[in-house]
Amino acid sequence: MTHSAAHVLWGGAFIVVALALAGIVRHRMVRRRLLFSTAVVGVYLAWHGALVYLAPADPAAPPPIPHGLAVENLLLAFAIVTAGITLLFNPLFEDRMPDKAPAIVQDAMIVSLLGLIAVFGIGEEAWITSTAVAALVGFALQEQLANAFAGLAIQVEKPFRVGQWIVVGEHEGRVTEVTWRATKIVTKAGNLVILPNNLIARDAIRNFSEPAAPTRLYVDVGASYLVPPNEVKAALLAAMAQVPQILPRPSADVVFRDFGDSALIYRARFWIDDFAVDEPVRHAVRTAIYYEFHRRDIEIPWPIRVLYNRKDAVRDSPEIREGYFRDVSSVPVLAALPPEALHELAAVARPHLFADGEVIVREGDPGGSMYLVRRGRVAIVVGPDRHEVAITEAGGYFGEMSLLTGDPRSATVLARGDCEVLEIEADAFAAHVRRSPEIVDEIAHRAEARRRELDASRTETETPAAARLSLARRMRNFFRI
Repeated sequence: MTHSAAHVLWGGAFIVVALALAGIVRHRMVRRRLLFSTAVVGVYLAWHGALVYLAPADPAAPPPIPHGLAVENLLLAFAIVTAGITLLFNPLFEDRMPDKAPAIVQDAMIVSLLGLIAVFGIGEEAWITSTAVAALVGFALQEQLANAFAGLAIQVEKPFRVGQWIVVGEHEGRVTEVTWRATKIVTKAGNLVILPNNLIARDAIRNFSEPAAPTRLYVDVGASYLVPPNEVKAALLAAMAQVPQILPRPSADVVFRDFGDSALIYRARFWIDDFAVDEPVRHAVRTAIYYEFHRRDIEIPWPIRVLYNRKDAVRDSPEIREGYFRDVSSVPVLAALPPEALHELAAVARPHLFADGEVIVREGDPGGSMYLVRRGRVAIVVGPDRHEVAITEAGGYFGEMSLLTGDPRSATVLARGDCEVLEIEADAFAAHVRRSPEIVDEIAHRAEARRRELDASRTETETPAAARLSLARRMRNFFRI
């Protein structure tokens, strides 16, 4: 086989193998580079054919194309090195960026290997190859040399990776790409920001995704000086427990930060697993804090700048309690009580405000009270998947079995939209039952009718043992009469 035929054979074999690999790999960058290497080999074969066709008959005569052999060798070396580095450092059947040698590092390897080949020589005209490689590198780096080396340092040191959230100077966003010249990030507003690599190399970088994905956030809130800190901390923890995006581990906590001018300042701290949703989660936490404070009568003081006479909203009055009396009187289970007992229940009933989606009572929790829906509506759900079995509108009620027997909650009740409920506790109800034990049977009869209505909407395979007992007997045991 002649030397020229060997060139054609090896070049053709390279093209066949490269095209075959390009057809089966899934990594888009690998496919592009294999096709590019194939094109380079095609140029190499065309150049070789031109050299053979134009070669003089006299071996001692000068070549028709000066330095043609060096260019031929450079083309072949470039194709082989590019294909070899690409196949060696990239996942072939996954379309993702490699962890150890990103594209910019692979480019540096290709240039370095070509430089070494040029230094050690290709054929007898190594100097022209060396000059060509130097010219190629100089042309590629002449305008943005600083950005290129900074980008290479970023890929080698890996202060951040594609997909992570970073802050560089005043710019915050998710990294989408790192090139020779710049790093591209997308902000939370959806804007693309292109940061030159030399700018990133000079500035401090905050990476919210390293060393671990969970990120701790916080919300500061002021509370009245009249409320003990332990009560405020309990309210803040209860509020954060209402936000599903907050991670259970590491657990949320509360710190007492400062004595403010008009309030005690607390910091509610919590963890999330995706920094991209920090603003929606902070919004949810602040909303939950407002409603939790409202239910517990914890005031968030107004900023005080000047002296003024503040007129607080009326939270309780005979008119309000009269409205409670009408609500209590409308409950069929309680209708057997005399009017004076209903008035006394209304006098001690406690109103609560819940936000949309908040848990009012949780299935399995200890009982001891019932609730009247004064405004809005609630959903009754059961089981771990929270299967919805009923909707209770304003004027309805729930939890009467826990009031009458002290049983654990048989279902979870969720607020559907903002709603206000009135809580009647067993201690207040027990006093009236003990004074008039004869009303137990009537109350039990009404409660059993209500329970049958609810059971009809559920799919229960077995009645609990406690439910099979006489309800009146269970009430007498609970109230010790």
